[in-house]
Amino acid sequence: MAEKKARAEIIASGVVQGVGFRYFVLRNAQQLGLKGYTKNLFTGEVLTVAEGPEFLVKELINQIKIGPSHAYVKDVKVKWSEPTGEFDSFEVRY
Repeated sequence: MAEKKARAEIIASGVVQGVGFRYFVLRNAQQLGLKGYTKNLFTGEVLTVAEGPEFLVKELINQIKIGPSHAYVKDVKVKWSEPTGEFDSFEVRY
């Protein structure tokens, strides 16, 4: 049976900007082989959109909840949907 693919829009809040958070997400997502992007929002939050096997997307969400050493992740909101297949890789967007 093929692994179920999923798409998650993940919004992390807390001390998540200016602490290497997006590059932490980028490294972890690339290691997991996920596709999508991560970017800072003007609200002070970080948005990550990730697509790939559902269990790997869940692993990325667990890593985002921890964050890099200088971050303080207060809350993580996740919205699940069907993957669109629009991404070729994982990147940081500005």
